[in-house]
Amino acid sequence: MNSQIIVIDDEQDFLDSVKRGLGTSGYRNIHLVPDPRQALSMLEQGEIFDLALIDITMPWMDGVTILEFFKRKSPATECLMITSLNDAKVAVECLKKGAYDYILKPLSRDGLISAVKRALERKRLLEVLEAGRTTTLPELFNKAAFCGIVTQSEKMLRLLKEAELHAISDVPVLITGESGTGKELLAEAIHRCSDRNPFPFTPINMASLSGSLFDAEFFGHTKGAFTGAEKDRKGFLEHTHRGTLFLDEIGDLPHEFQGKLLRVLQNGEFIKLGDSNTRKVDIRIIAATNRNLERLMSRGVFRGDLYWRLKGAWLHIPALRERKDDIPILISSFLQEVGKGKSSLTIDEEALAALSAYEYPGNVRELRSILYSAANLTQGHPISLNHLPENIRAKKPSLKQDPAETPVMILADMEKEYILRIYEQTNRNKFQAAKLLGIGLNTLRRKLMSYNMP
Repeated sequence: MNSQIIVIDDEQDFLDSVKRGLGTSGYRNIHLVPDPRQALSMLEQGEIFDLALIDITMPWMDGVTILEFFKRKSPATECLMITSLNDAKVAVECLKKGAYDYILKPLSRDGLISAVKRALERKRLLEVLEAGRTTTLPELFNKAAFCGIVTQSEKMLRLLKEAELHAISDVPVLITGESGTGKELLAEAIHRCSDRNPFPFTPINMASLSGSLFDAEFFGHTKGAFTGAEKDRKGFLEHTHRGTLFLDEIGDLPHEFQGKLLRVLQNGEFIKLGDSNTRKVDIRIIAATNRNLERLMSRGVFRGDLYWRLKGAWLHIPALRERKDDIPILISSFLQEVGKGKSSLTIDEEALAALSAYEYPGNVRELRSILYSAANLTQGHPISLNHLPENIRAKKPSLKQDPAETPVMILADMEKEYILRIYEQTNRNKFQAAKLLGIGLNTLRRKLMSYNMP
């Protein structure tokens, strides 16, 4: 896990013990500091920590003074106070001064991990709230993980930041939104942002699992469980161990299977077909639906206990018609995609205006399909209004309006904005940017030179 944790205690044995306990639970960035003056120096130099474990009784400086310093210099750092003295007065003082919790030595490994997880989860939730309140657009730390999601919409950028914050935890995530908005793309981005990235991301369409197929595919089966089954078979759960399981169309999961899924969510346990032994699995579940689960709950079609388990974090992707400022940049992206390996595709002003005015009931997926279809009809010419579907041509806007009222971004500007966005997301790595854009390295260099970019 990428959380930055500092442990301040003058007992080296205790520091080593904490490091072992946290290390076995996947925490890697652990800073052990035996001298509290060193911790203050690190803060003065601008180092940032997600969590501080602070001993109260130490030479040179007491833990309450260090806590006060943390809250002045790094108020977002969660602080856990540690002591061998059970003194209620000191505990209350620490909590008043901003400590998250007060825990007693000796610490058990489970008690330590539980306290650390609670503190980091609180920090994450506060960051999610702050991302929604701030007037400035939040910045993504892991931009490469989200490079497949093309957007310049403020609403979407805030959503991506919230997704990035949720990615660092293991809470289940429920993604809602209309069909075609990109729910699976967002789920993959969360997986890439998380510590589970080296392990499988397994997407499953829950509507396709019915009857005995659910148990066999989801849980797997043992040799002899079916006629002709000559060996054990891993199900989706075992295959995804330590990774992320994406349950698409969760609202279509038949009621009789919802209880089986709930057991996996509650304790990570399942039983293979043909076996009586309970097995454990370590997975993170992300579910998605375009249906109203609360309405399904009221009708008794979807279990309430499963709904609240899945909704550890909730992300709603707005429809494309609610973020029309994304249409030009999406068009540019899809033209780059469809033109890969061919001469570059262009689009004329009238067609661009018609596409910008359309409502897209099928969302981003529909826009992509329209452009791919139009590209097949161009025969090397720019995409024009005649290459678009009749329902879009029939509602084309008038180009005689005041340009200030209906601004249209020309294709060259769209292309430039998209290329520079990907270039910055890859930290100006030309090789990675060219690969993501689907163009040659020399082509990218020429375009960057024309934009006066190094």
